[in-house]
Amino acid sequence: MATKSLHKSESQLANSKRQLEILSNGIFQNGELPTFKDKIAESNQFPLKAKKLEILQINVGYMCNQVCEHCHVDAGPDRKEIMSQDTMQQCLEVIKNTGAHTLDLTGGAPEMNPNFRWFVEEASKAGVKDFIVRSNLTIIKANKKYADLPEFFKKHNVHVVSSMPHWTRGKTDKQRGYGVFDKSIDALKELNAVGYGMPNSNLRLDLVYNPSGAFLPSNQASMERDFKKALLEDFGIYFHNLFAITNLPISRFLDYLIASDNYEDYMYNLVEAYNPMAVANVMCTNTLSVSWDGYLYDCDFNQMLELPVNSKVKHISEYNEDLLEGRPIVISQHCYGCTAGAGSSCQGTVA
Repeated sequence: MATKSLHKSESQLANSKRQLEILSNGIFQNGELPTFKDKIAESNQFPLKAKKLEILQINVGYMCNQVCEHCHVDAGPDRKEIMSQDTMQQCLEVIKNTGAHTLDLTGGAPEMNPNFRWFVEEASKAGVKDFIVRSNLTIIKANKKYADLPEFFKKHNVHVVSSMPHWTRGKTDKQRGYGVFDKSIDALKELNAVGYGMPNSNLRLDLVYNPSGAFLPSNQASMERDFKKALLEDFGIYFHNLFAITNLPISRFLDYLIASDNYEDYMYNLVEAYNPMAVANVMCTNTLSVSWDGYLYDCDFNQMLELPVNSKVKHISEYNEDLLEGRPIVISQHCYGCTAGAGSSCQGTVA
């Protein structure tokens, strides 16, 4: 039985508790919000239950070379949480012994984990159908030790999913920091140069869009067309798909909503945009999130709120598919973010 390590500092744990209390208090000036539990019960979808595991999403550490305003992981250069090689090995055993078709490595900047390349090399031998690395692009330009990442990704047929807030410098730098846009463009050009994102290429390059303010993303298909047109005309850049992801009201984004007096309006917007058709395909039903220290969560948003899986199996070292499949998904008010409009997941819209 694994023993729970200190997942976060006392101040970080206190902040997670504070944010859960804020989310749980749905009594606003314009009336009380319905609970997410009651909302999905209206369409006979409560309790929400886990299906067969299809996607294993592994957060290999919260360290990042960027400090983005919307980041739900609170990642940054000062974060010390890094997955050990032992925990990575435990994840590898699960990958080899399950029918999961997708391995999804995330962070922080996953490339900053000192064992990242070893993990990619070992995991690529497992033969998963879709091997995703979520890169912030600028890590490729951070310093010379990351400069060969495009070739490394190509060698292991990694599916690169990269954050790109907008096709303009101003909106991108406002959300992610000064100079991020130019470095991102240079990194995309380098990925294109080795074949990523090119027409008819099997080297998959997808971009992720998160709104820069207190609003929901526009239609994913139309945004993809706009991104492709602008990046090709202005910079000669190609990519395959755009994933539009709703910002969930947790971590830095929740703090921003409160500080800017947008929290109540944003929550009402999420509830008003609730789409029962999106509930059946939310990512928590076929995805398992593994934290840097090996603990299991229904999604990485629950991971940030310290809401572990509702199962006897709490750690990757104890993985038991029979006990995890069919478990009730742990939900709270932030789940409205995944069921608003066309729905939202790490793979984009779901409905």
